[in-house]
Amino acid sequence: MITINQVSHNFGKKVLFNRINNVINAHDRIALVGSNGSGKTTLLRMLMGEIDCDSGSIDKADYVSVGYLPQDGISVSGKTLFAEAQSAFGDILELQKNLEKAEEEMLEMDTSTDEYYDLIDLMGEWEQQLEDHEPAKMKSRIERILLGMGFKESDFERDTGEFSGGWQMRIALAKLLLQNPSLIILDEPTNHLDIVSQHWVEQYLKHYQGALIVISHDRAFLDEVTNRTLELKLGNLTSFKGNYSYYVAESEKRLETLRKAYANQQKEIKEVKDWINRFRSNVKKASMVQSRIKALEKMELITIPRDEKKMFFRFPKAPPASAKVITIKNLHKSYGDNVIFDGLDLRIDKGDRIAVVGVNGAGKSTLARIMAGTEPYQSGEVEKGINTVLGYFAQSQADELDPNNTVLEEVEKAAIGNDDANPRGALGALLFSGDEALKKTSVLSGGEKNRVALAKMLMHPANCMILDEPTNHLDIKSKEVLQEAINLYEGTVILVSHDRAFLDGVVNKVLEVSPGSTRMLTCNVSEYIERLEQETAEKLNR
Repeated sequence: MITINQVSHNFGKKVLFNRINNVINAHDRIALVGSNGSGKTTLLRMLMGEIDCDSGSIDKADYVSVGYLPQDGISVSGKTLFAEAQSAFGDILELQKNLEKAEEEMLEMDTSTDEYYDLIDLMGEWEQQLEDHEPAKMKSRIERILLGMGFKESDFERDTGEFSGGWQMRIALAKLLLQNPSLIILDEPTNHLDIVSQHWVEQYLKHYQGALIVISHDRAFLDEVTNRTLELKLGNLTSFKGNYSYYVAESEKRLETLRKAYANQQKEIKEVKDWINRFRSNVKKASMVQSRIKALEKMELITIPRDEKKMFFRFPKAPPASAKVITIKNLHKSYGDNVIFDGLDLRIDKGDRIAVVGVNGAGKSTLARIMAGTEPYQSGEVEKGINTVLGYFAQSQADELDPNNTVLEEVEKAAIGNDDANPRGALGALLFSGDEALKKTSVLSGGEKNRVALAKMLMHPANCMILDEPTNHLDIKSKEVLQEAINLYEGTVILVSHDRAFLDGVVNKVLEVSPGSTRMLTCNVSEYIERLEQETAEKLNR
């Protein structure tokens, strides 16, 4: 469907792509992985035709359509939600043109090739889309996708300009799914989805008829929706025939094979050099010595790729805690007419590891702020245990750094009142060593700001941590390091997050926050999703 043919591209002096090759087939589910700066976004822009490569080509048939969802920056207004979604269907004539072009190309194609059968599949999808333009079918598809994204029927007639940034991204994703392009490209699609909506999108994409390329730091999402992994590293594009977990295991196997080959080659080089040194002055063996010297010079040396720097993270030792950490009785909280909690009762016990989940707007972050003591409420009781010492990571904490401070100044400010704190040590553990610690916070990336906010948490010991979306902007490896730190921490943890793989590794309870109700379940998040599916199936069978 799309062929990457001997593509080379430089960014300044840095080689992004060194004659890379690959083929994207009609039904591929691809995870595109690589460290920051490896060229993932550049490759996507080439696939979309936005930029040209320095040499080589990206060959794409005229009938192939590409849809792209960026990380952020999308905003629409002036139409109702339903009308905006309806605009995704575009012009029926465009579909008819695609079918006509495809029919012409088929006449010149080899009927035994995969490309021929891929084109037949695509034509079938376009014909189905033409049928879907019937008003009744179109309406039901729009409703199904908008409801799956977490919108309510009462939202359908609202102006799109009324929706916040996260909901704007959901509108864009809904339109993309309705358009049914040959290839969907998603850049961090789970950033703006709650766990329930994310699960719905996963199931939808698993049955999507076109191809898919995903960039994501959400391991569970990648494992669920992809079956191929393309790794961009040091200018090369390597293909793995499996999802992200397969890629991690296979990468380790290949690295181990490379280490063994490197060790064998080094042993061989040493033996040859020893032989050359022993017989260098032997006239009879002069030609053999020269021959082996030339062989050494021609030998293609095996190199072991350098490991990327890894974040090291440990929470301070938790002070002794009471059996009851936080108790909430008959809590009432509303914003104007919007009632969030109406008589909420909740008890957090020592050692609890709780994932707070629910649809966006249900009150997860509001509850976190109330427990942390930073959000007022109308009535009820929020009582901390006698020995409870809270640590709180706010969802907006990374955005609240003082832009005039350096990284070190920001963390030193947080350490005031704790003579045992070590700002330099904490920053070094979080990859801010040397001059990195002297950068202004205003120039940091999203992931770097999150690491500074985490460093500030290390300045004061706590026996109950409330973490609201701590993994935002962190890559998969950094998430795993934070996960390990939470598992080594001996206090109580309350986590608001939509990252299933991250949560499954650390929690033993799930607190479901729904409009008007809450419930505590003893399970991890994957088990919670299974329970929701079972409950939905039982309702349908009644």
